[in-house]
Formats: sequence, C-alpha cells, structure tokens
Amino acid sequence: MNESAREQTAHGTLLGRLVHRWPTLAAVALVIATFVDGIPPAGLLAGLLAIMPVCYLLFGAFRGELRDVRILAVQCAGLVGFAAVAALSLALDPSAGLRAVAVGWLAHGVWDIVHHRAGRVVPKAWSEWCAVVDVGGALAILTLL
Repeated sequence: MNESAREQTAHGTLLGRLVHRWPTLAAVALVIATFVDGIPPAGLLAGLLAIMPVCYLLFGAFRGELRDVRILAVQCAGLVGFAAVAALSLALDPSAGLRAVAVGWLAHGVWDIVHHRAGRVVPKAWSEWCAVVDVGGALAILTLL
C-alpha cells in the first residue's frame, strides 16, 4: 500500500479523523475551559488579541517566511491592527469593550483561516488551532454578554 492510500485509510476511520483534527479538539477544550465560568477579564482578552500577531511574527521569523518584505509588511500591519482593536476595547465601556474584543477575535479567526489556506508563515496545525480558539472565544464572549 502506498503512502497516499495508507493516509486515506487512516483518515477514513473515526479514530484517524480525530487524530488528524487534534488542533481543533484541543482548541475546543481550551475554549470550554476558558469560558465555562463566564467571561474572563476584558484586559486579559484584549491582551491576548494584541499578542496573537506576535506569535505569527515569531513563527514567520523562525520559518524564514519574513524574508519576503511583502509578507513581513502584512504581518506587521496585522500586529498594528489587532493591537489597535485591543487598545480601543480597553477605552470603551465594559460591554462595548467586550464586543470590540469579540470582533477582533473574529477578525483574527479569519486571519488564521487565510494563513491556513495559504500554508504560509505558521504551521497549519497552529492556524487551525488558533482559528477555532478565536472564533469559539468570540462566540462565547458574545453569547455570555
């Protein structure tokens, strides 16, 4: 059996599909654990939004992806944009601030999906995990408000 057939067989079983989707499962568990007791402090959520793009810059640097000036510029623009949303969220009243954080997290989820589809800057497992955490977290914030 060649490698492709072996991979299809492994992914064809329920266990194989679960193993293949480990980033999603880990992200769902993290979202549940984070929001089971309610919404964490707004400062923490805003801080995480500001830090998320830093992870992308670090991955991109270690992987050598940031040698392309266009990729570096996009990543830096993402850092500035997400940090601005995080700062804005802290300047608003608590309810509006949490809504702003949720919008930022949703936007970062889209950012993750774009990176996952492109296969650039970060490992696919990271962008999958991060997209599920971001979208799940944003939906939890909006639901619990």
